[in-house]
Amino acid sequence: MKVIFDPQVDVLRIIFRDVPIEPGVILDYDKDGMIVGVEILDASKQNINPRSIEYSIAEDVRSL
Repeated sequence: MKVIFDPQVDVLRIIFRDVPIEPGVILDYDKDGMIVGVEILDASKQNINPRSIEYSIAEDVRSL
């Protein structure tokens, strides 16, 4: 699992596997439209290891 935060565009992306995207992920929102949860359908069929988490912050492209 990999978590990437890009402060330039204020985006947090959670990647479980580096494969093409398929349907099966549901985002839960509160009344104000904020994400409060993520549901993964057929989770037992996914190859997710919750003990292996990688976190990175994207470089500030303005300084390149």
